[in-house]
Amino acid sequence: MERIKLAADLSLSRVIHGEWRLSDWKYTDEELIQLIEHCLDQGITTFDHADLYGSYTCEELFGRALAKKPELRERMEIVTKCGIVIESPNRPEHHSHHYNTSKAHIKKSVENSLENLRTDYIDLLLIHRPDPFMDPEEVADAFRELKDEGKVRHFGVSNFKQHQLNMLQSFLDVELVTNQIELSAYNLENIQDGTLDLCMEKRMAPMAWSPLGGGDIFNSQEEKAVRLRGTLEKVANELGADGIDEVLYAWLLNHPANIMPIVGSGKINRIDRAVNALEYNLSRDQWFEIYTSSMGYDIP
Repeated sequence: MERIKLAADLSLSRVIHGEWRLSDWKYTDEELIQLIEHCLDQGITTFDHADLYGSYTCEELFGRALAKKPELRERMEIVTKCGIVIESPNRPEHHSHHYNTSKAHIKKSVENSLENLRTDYIDLLLIHRPDPFMDPEEVADAFRELKDEGKVRHFGVSNFKQHQLNMLQSFLDVELVTNQIELSAYNLENIQDGTLDLCMEKRMAPMAWSPLGGGDIFNSQEEKAVRLRGTLEKVANELGADGIDEVLYAWLLNHPANIMPIVGSGKINRIDRAVNALEYNLSRDQWFEIYTSSMGYDIP
Protein backbone atom coordinates (compact mmCIF):
# COMPACT_ATOMS: atom_id res chain seq x y z
CA MET A 1 0.00 0.00 0.00
CA GLU A 2 1.09 3.56 -0.72
CA ARG A 3 2.56 5.39 2.24
CA ILE A 4 2.34 9.10 2.98
CA LYS A 5 5.45 10.77 4.34
CA LEU A 6 4.66 13.30 7.07
CA ALA A 7 8.22 13.81 8.31
CA ALA A 8 11.69 12.51 7.57
CA ASP A 9 11.16 9.66 10.02
CA LEU A 10 7.38 9.23 9.90
CA SER A 11 5.11 7.86 7.22
CA LEU A 12 1.55 6.57 7.57
CA SER A 13 -0.40 4.06 5.53
CA ARG A 14 -2.66 5.71 2.94
CA VAL A 15 -5.68 4.05 4.55
CA ILE A 16 -5.88 4.29 8.35
CA HIS A 17 -7.89 2.14 10.75
CA GLY A 18 -9.90 4.04 13.35
CA GLU A 19 -10.60 2.74 16.86
CA TRP A 20 -13.42 5.12 17.80
CA ARG A 21 -15.99 2.33 18.12
CA LEU A 22 -13.66 -0.42 19.30
CA SER A 23 -15.50 -0.89 22.59
CA ASP A 24 -18.78 -1.42 20.69
CA TRP A 25 -17.37 -4.34 18.70
CA LYS A 26 -17.13 -6.55 21.79
CA TYR A 27 -14.11 -8.41 20.43
CA THR A 28 -12.08 -10.81 22.50
CA ASP A 29 -8.37 -10.09 22.63
CA GLU A 30 -7.78 -12.88 20.12
CA GLU A 31 -10.42 -11.51 17.71
CA LEU A 32 -8.91 -8.05 17.95
CA ILE A 33 -5.44 -9.45 17.25
CA GLN A 34 -6.84 -11.12 14.13
CA LEU A 35 -8.36 -7.81 13.01
CA ILE A 36 -5.09 -5.95 13.60
CA GLU A 37 -3.13 -8.61 11.73
CA HIS A 38 -5.55 -8.44 8.81
CA CYS A 39 -5.11 -4.68 8.61
CA LEU A 40 -1.32 -5.05 8.70
CA ASP A 41 -1.41 -7.73 6.00
CA GLN A 42 -3.44 -5.37 3.81
CA GLY A 43 -0.85 -2.63 4.31
CA ILE A 44 -2.89 -0.66 6.85
CA THR A 45 -0.22 0.02 9.47
CA THR A 46 -1.64 3.18 11.09
CA PHE A 47 -4.18 2.94 13.92
CA ASP A 48 -6.05 6.03 15.10
CA HIS A 49 -7.08 6.44 18.74
CA ALA A 50 -8.13 9.14 21.19
CA ASP A 51 -7.90 9.01 24.95
CA LEU A 52 -11.67 9.43 25.39
CA TYR A 53 -12.86 6.86 22.84
CA GLY A 54 -15.24 4.38 24.40
CA SER A 55 -15.48 6.53 27.51
CA TYR A 56 -11.72 6.11 28.02
CA THR A 57 -11.68 2.35 27.33
CA CYS A 58 -10.64 1.82 23.68
CA GLU A 59 -6.93 2.45 24.15
CA GLU A 60 -6.88 -0.07 26.99
CA LEU A 61 -8.69 -2.69 24.90
CA PHE A 62 -6.22 -2.23 22.05
CA GLY A 63 -3.25 -2.32 24.40
CA ARG A 64 -4.48 -5.45 26.14
CA ALA A 65 -4.58 -7.27 22.79
CA LEU A 66 -1.22 -5.83 21.79
CA ALA A 67 0.33 -7.10 25.02
CA LYS A 68 -0.50 -10.64 23.95
CA LYS A 69 1.43 -10.19 20.72
CA PRO A 70 3.87 -7.31 21.38
CA GLU A 71 5.86 -7.91 18.20
CA LEU A 72 2.98 -6.29 16.28
CA ARG A 73 3.92 -2.90 17.75
CA GLU A 74 6.97 -2.59 15.51
CA ARG A 75 4.79 -3.06 12.42
CA MET A 76 2.43 -0.17 13.17
CA GLU A 77 2.12 3.54 13.83
CA ILE A 78 -0.10 4.57 16.73
CA VAL A 79 -1.90 7.91 16.55
CA THR A 80 -3.81 9.23 19.54
CA LYS A 81 -5.48 12.46 20.55
CA CYS A 82 -6.05 14.42 23.75
CA GLY A 83 -7.66 17.65 24.90
CA ILE A 84 -11.37 16.80 25.15
CA VAL A 85 -12.62 16.16 28.69
CA ILE A 86 -15.88 14.31 29.25
CA GLU A 87 -17.61 13.07 32.38
CA SER A 88 -17.10 9.34 32.76
CA PRO A 89 -17.12 6.74 35.52
CA ASN A 90 -13.65 5.88 34.24
CA ARG A 91 -12.45 9.40 35.04
CA PRO A 92 -14.17 10.34 38.32
CA GLU A 93 -12.00 13.46 38.57
CA HIS A 94 -13.80 14.92 35.52
CA HIS A 95 -16.71 17.13 36.53
CA SER A 96 -17.81 18.66 33.22
CA HIS A 97 -17.46 18.51 29.46
CA HIS A 98 -14.77 20.95 28.36
CA TYR A 99 -11.46 21.25 26.55
CA ASN A 100 -8.15 21.11 28.38
CA THR A 101 -4.89 21.78 26.55
CA SER A 102 -2.90 22.73 29.62
CA LYS A 103 0.60 21.31 29.90
CA ALA A 104 -0.38 19.22 32.88
CA HIS A 105 -3.38 17.71 31.13
CA ILE A 106 -1.53 16.93 27.89
CA LYS A 107 1.30 15.21 29.76
CA LYS A 108 -1.08 13.27 32.01
CA SER A 109 -3.13 12.19 28.98
CA VAL A 110 -0.01 10.91 27.26
CA GLU A 111 1.05 8.98 30.36
CA ASN A 112 -2.40 7.38 30.49
CA SER A 113 -2.27 6.53 26.78
CA LEU A 114 1.18 4.98 27.05
CA GLU A 115 0.03 2.83 29.94
CA ASN A 116 -3.24 1.82 28.31
CA LEU A 117 -1.71 1.09 24.90
CA ARG A 118 1.15 -0.89 26.49
CA THR A 119 3.76 1.03 24.53
CA ASP A 120 6.78 3.19 25.30
CA TYR A 121 6.05 5.82 22.69
CA ILE A 122 3.30 7.36 20.57
CA ASP A 123 4.12 7.94 16.93
CA LEU A 124 1.77 10.89 16.50
CA LEU A 125 -0.12 12.93 19.12
CA LEU A 126 -2.92 15.27 18.05
CA ILE A 127 -4.72 18.05 19.92
CA HIS A 128 -8.27 16.77 19.44
CA ARG A 129 -10.16 20.07 19.15
CA PRO A 130 -9.23 23.75 19.10
CA ASP A 131 -9.45 25.08 22.64
CA PRO A 132 -10.74 28.67 23.04
CA PHE A 133 -8.98 28.77 26.44
CA MET A 134 -5.67 27.45 25.09
CA ASP A 135 -2.36 28.82 26.31
CA PRO A 136 -0.14 27.94 23.31
CA GLU A 137 3.02 28.39 25.36
CA GLU A 138 1.87 25.57 27.64
CA VAL A 139 1.17 23.36 24.63
CA ALA A 140 4.63 24.17 23.28
CA ASP A 141 6.24 23.26 26.61
CA ALA A 142 4.31 20.00 26.78
CA PHE A 143 5.26 19.04 23.22
CA ARG A 144 8.92 19.91 23.82
CA GLU A 145 9.15 17.81 26.97
CA LEU A 146 7.28 14.85 25.51
CA LYS A 147 9.58 14.79 22.50
CA ASP A 148 12.72 15.17 24.61
CA GLU A 149 11.54 12.32 26.84
CA GLY A 150 11.01 10.09 23.79
CA LYS A 151 7.35 9.58 24.63
CA VAL A 152 5.93 11.22 21.48
CA ARG A 153 7.68 11.24 18.12
CA HIS A 154 5.55 13.79 16.23
CA PHE A 155 2.63 16.16 16.76
CA GLY A 156 -0.39 17.42 14.88
CA VAL A 157 -3.90 18.75 15.37
CA SER A 158 -7.47 17.70 14.66
CA ASN A 159 -10.43 19.82 13.54
CA PHE A 160 -8.35 23.01 13.43
CA LYS A 161 -9.21 25.84 11.04
CA GLN A 162 -6.56 27.95 9.31
CA HIS A 163 -6.22 30.68 11.92
CA GLN A 164 -6.14 28.16 14.79
CA LEU A 165 -3.46 26.01 13.19
CA ASN A 166 -1.29 28.98 12.25
CA MET A 167 -1.58 30.47 15.74
CA LEU A 168 -0.48 27.26 17.46
CA GLN A 169 2.33 26.59 14.99
CA SER A 170 3.78 30.05 15.64
CA PHE A 171 4.52 29.04 19.26
CA LEU A 172 6.00 25.60 18.59
CA ASP A 173 9.57 24.39 18.21
CA VAL A 174 8.30 21.33 16.31
CA GLU A 175 6.38 21.19 13.05
CA LEU A 176 2.76 20.10 13.11
CA VAL A 177 2.66 17.26 10.59
CA THR A 178 -1.07 16.73 9.98
CA ASN A 179 -4.58 18.00 10.60
CA GLN A 180 -7.27 15.36 11.11
CA ILE A 181 -10.48 16.82 9.70
CA GLU A 182 -14.00 15.76 8.83
CA LEU A 183 -14.00 15.27 5.08
CA SER A 184 -16.22 13.40 2.64
CA ALA A 185 -18.20 13.92 -0.52
CA TYR A 186 -21.17 14.40 1.81
CA ASN A 187 -19.47 17.04 3.96
CA LEU A 188 -17.52 19.63 1.96
CA GLU A 189 -17.00 22.23 4.71
CA ASN A 190 -13.24 21.77 5.01
CA ILE A 191 -12.82 21.94 1.25
CA GLN A 192 -14.90 25.06 0.84
CA ASP A 193 -13.58 27.05 3.82
CA GLY A 194 -9.91 26.76 2.88
CA THR A 195 -8.86 24.18 5.49
CA LEU A 196 -7.79 21.66 2.85
CA ASP A 197 -6.05 24.43 0.90
CA LEU A 198 -4.00 25.27 4.01
CA CYS A 199 -2.91 21.64 4.33
CA MET A 200 -1.72 21.72 0.73
CA GLU A 201 0.02 25.08 1.24
CA LYS A 202 1.94 23.62 4.20
CA ARG A 203 2.57 20.29 2.39
CA MET A 204 0.66 18.71 5.28
CA ALA A 205 -1.24 15.58 4.27
CA PRO A 206 -4.57 15.52 6.16
CA MET A 207 -6.32 12.59 7.80
CA ALA A 208 -10.05 12.38 7.01
CA TRP A 209 -12.51 11.23 9.63
CA SER A 210 -16.04 10.20 8.69
CA PRO A 211 -15.03 9.62 5.04
CA LEU A 212 -18.41 7.99 4.35
CA GLY A 213 -20.33 10.98 5.68
CA GLY A 214 -21.40 9.31 8.90
CA GLY A 215 -23.56 6.77 7.06
CA ASP A 216 -26.36 9.19 6.12
CA ILE A 217 -25.52 8.82 2.47
CA PHE A 218 -26.59 5.16 2.54
CA ASN A 219 -30.08 5.43 4.00
CA SER A 220 -31.20 9.03 4.48
CA GLN A 221 -34.14 10.19 2.40
CA GLU A 222 -33.11 13.83 2.59
CA GLU A 223 -32.84 15.48 -0.80
CA LYS A 224 -29.06 15.87 -0.67
CA ALA A 225 -28.47 12.23 0.30
CA VAL A 226 -30.81 10.89 -2.38
CA ARG A 227 -29.25 13.11 -5.04
CA LEU A 228 -25.67 12.25 -4.12
CA ARG A 229 -26.44 8.55 -3.72
CA GLY A 230 -27.75 8.44 -7.29
CA THR A 231 -24.56 10.08 -8.58
CA LEU A 232 -22.33 7.74 -6.62
CA GLU A 233 -24.23 4.71 -7.95
CA LYS A 234 -23.76 5.99 -11.49
CA VAL A 235 -20.01 6.44 -11.00
CA ALA A 236 -19.76 3.05 -9.26
CA ASN A 237 -21.25 1.41 -12.34
CA GLU A 238 -18.80 3.29 -14.58
CA LEU A 239 -15.83 2.21 -12.48
CA GLY A 240 -17.00 -1.34 -11.88
CA ALA A 241 -16.90 -0.68 -8.11
CA ASP A 242 -18.73 -2.99 -5.72
CA GLY A 243 -20.59 -0.16 -4.01
CA ILE A 244 -20.81 3.54 -3.35
CA ASP A 245 -18.60 3.24 -0.26
CA GLU A 246 -15.68 2.37 -2.55
CA VAL A 247 -16.46 5.44 -4.66
CA LEU A 248 -16.61 7.67 -1.57
CA TYR A 249 -13.15 6.48 -0.52
CA ALA A 250 -11.83 6.81 -4.08
CA TRP A 251 -13.15 10.37 -4.31
CA LEU A 252 -10.92 11.33 -1.38
CA LEU A 253 -7.97 9.17 -2.43
CA ASN A 254 -7.90 10.72 -5.90
CA HIS A 255 -7.54 14.24 -4.54
CA PRO A 256 -3.98 15.63 -4.90
CA ALA A 257 -3.80 16.59 -1.19
CA ASN A 258 -2.80 13.00 -0.24
CA ILE A 259 -5.85 12.62 1.99
CA MET A 260 -5.67 9.61 4.34
CA PRO A 261 -9.20 8.31 5.06
CA ILE A 262 -9.86 6.69 8.44
CA VAL A 263 -11.89 3.49 8.23
CA GLY A 264 -13.85 3.18 11.45
CA SER A 265 -15.28 -0.30 10.96
CA GLY A 266 -14.46 -3.52 12.75
CA LYS A 267 -15.72 -5.62 9.85
CA ILE A 268 -13.04 -7.06 7.61
CA ASN A 269 -15.10 -6.80 4.42
CA ARG A 270 -15.64 -3.08 4.96
CA ILE A 271 -11.96 -2.53 5.62
CA ASP A 272 -11.12 -4.42 2.44
CA ARG A 273 -13.50 -2.24 0.43
CA ALA A 274 -11.58 0.85 1.51
CA VAL A 275 -8.37 -0.82 0.34
CA ASN A 276 -10.06 -1.73 -2.96
CA ALA A 277 -10.76 1.96 -3.53
CA LEU A 278 -7.03 2.57 -4.02
CA GLU A 279 -7.39 0.88 -7.42
CA TYR A 280 -9.96 3.29 -8.84
CA ASN A 281 -8.93 6.31 -10.86
CA LEU A 282 -11.73 8.84 -11.15
CA SER A 283 -11.76 11.09 -14.17
CA ARG A 284 -11.98 14.81 -13.57
CA ASP A 285 -15.52 14.63 -14.96
CA GLN A 286 -16.50 12.01 -12.40
CA TRP A 287 -14.84 13.85 -9.50
CA PHE A 288 -16.67 17.08 -10.28
CA GLU A 289 -19.94 15.29 -10.94
CA ILE A 290 -19.82 14.01 -7.34
CA TYR A 291 -18.70 17.40 -6.03
CA THR A 292 -21.50 19.39 -7.68
CA SER A 293 -24.04 16.71 -6.80
CA SER A 294 -23.14 17.17 -3.15
CA MET A 295 -23.42 20.95 -3.42
CA GLY A 296 -26.73 20.76 -5.24
CA TYR A 297 -25.75 23.34 -7.84
CA ASP A 298 -23.23 23.76 -10.63
CA ILE A 299 -19.87 25.42 -10.23
CA PRO A 300 -19.64 29.04 -11.49
